[in-house]
Amino acid sequence: MKRTRYHHGDLRATLMDACLRLIESEGLAAVSLRRVAREAGVSSGAPYHHFADRGALLSALSVDGFQQLAADLAAATAAATTPLGALTDLADAYVRFSREHPAQFRLMFRPELSEPDKHPDAHTAADAAFQILDDTVTQAVAAGVLPADRAETLAVAWWGLAHGLASLWLDGQLEKRCEQMGTQAPELVDAIMRAFTDLIAPPRPGA
Repeated sequence: MKRTRYHHGDLRATLMDACLRLIESEGLAAVSLRRVAREAGVSSGAPYHHFADRGALLSALSVDGFQQLAADLAAATAAATTPLGALTDLADAYVRFSREHPAQFRLMFRPELSEPDKHPDAHTAADAAFQILDDTVTQAVAAGVLPADRAETLAVAWWGLAHGLASLWLDGQLEKRCEQMGTQAPELVDAIMRAFTDLIAPPRPGA
């Protein structure tokens, strides 16, 4: 069965899935190519067909995560009806991704583990994902709903707010606050991002 998997060409995906399961159940410290092979049900030497070492495997997972995130963000912007609505929808998609892929999300922002300097594909994938945010901010500036002189600063502020909310939710802190407020986490995230976009938008003429 192990050889069948390899000949079918899905060994790489099988190993990546096994690595994520291991991270979710035991944490990043448990990851080694030998442990991942055991989790995947393949020989201890099988991972070396695709990954030179632990860092290469974690980097591949980081790349895959950023590619999935980019696809989710692109879909969110495509469905939005207004420039500011696109920014809110981006945040919703960002936080939702973190909830659906918690182990991968945490890994994506641990460069000491994914080693992007050794594996430049990780840098490229991350840049492509965040380019969607930059493009959305640029469109909002062009539409006159964000100030051009603060575009770069606002893009980083948006990312920081969305990432902070995602981290609070993953750590269980956001849901505790929601219980006190009598609301649900997705609704609170959406309300916070809408309030933020309202604050940074320039005043309308006559307002």
